[in-house]
Amino acid sequence: MPVAPPRPKGPPLNALRAFEAAARLGSFTAAADELCVTAGAVAQHIKALEDWAGAKLFERRSQGVRLTAAGASVLPDFTEAFDRLGEATRKLKSKAAPHRLSIAALPSIAQLWLSPRLPAIRQALPDVSISVTAMEQPPNPKRELFDLSLFYLDDSARGDGIVLARDVIFPVAAPEMAAQIKEPEDLAGFACLEDVTWSGDWPVWLGTAGAKDLPISRGPAFSLYALAIEEARNGAGVVMGHEALIRADLDAGRLVAPLETRAETGRSLVLTVSPGQSGNRYLGRVTALLTESAG
Repeated sequence: MPVAPPRPKGPPLNALRAFEAAARLGSFTAAADELCVTAGAVAQHIKALEDWAGAKLFERRSQGVRLTAAGASVLPDFTEAFDRLGEATRKLKSKAAPHRLSIAALPSIAQLWLSPRLPAIRQALPDVSISVTAMEQPPNPKRELFDLSLFYLDDSARGDGIVLARDVIFPVAAPEMAAQIKEPEDLAGFACLEDVTWSGDWPVWLGTAGAKDLPISRGPAFSLYALAIEEARNGAGVVMGHEALIRADLDAGRLVAPLETRAETGRSLVLTVSPGQSGNRYLGRVTALLTESAG
């Protein structure tokens, strides 16, 4: 009679994912955000993994969690494993449907920079289907199933990404309002519209212009930069323009830059290609078209 003893069972994959994310990010809450679950679910997964392993992987403290020696010793292996799994999954997707591409982009970039370029890409590559997801934070290119991403990144964080444009900012307004602005001091007489994501833009520009103490009227504030731009077109106030995003408005005369001072934010508009897809000719062509259009 054949012997078929029960085989040892490994821990659930979701528990391993929760451990790796929490260990890498140093927080159950941050791991929950990345995995799109609750912090309680992450805690339960990690507790189950600790019970299976018979060892504590985190020290729970009032200020948060900290890896134990056992947890720290295996984190690099799990991080590499999930990076490789993400790459393999994306490679499978690329092989199965190379003409279907996904782009993640900051909402303002998706609306003001990318969207106007999509018709030309469709005309040049009629067989390519492009999906666009607007999101506030860049995806993990090694894990998430995006082929390309477009974000403003600090110079120290752009990695191997393709720099499409430096982030240069300056005040812009509708033509009639811009005609009334001759010096930085004239800004005090108008509403200085704000994008909440880039709330530091006005202080940066004022400092560059030598007017850091100028008492401007900041606000209204908008959670969507494209809406702030639309309100500036409508004459609601002066908005801080990001050159790459408003170039079409400047060329068309919908917005005017009344002052010469330009300031750099230390960021760049960066196109990031997810790894492991060097053989996808559609992706290579779309990347080239986006890069050429930024020139």
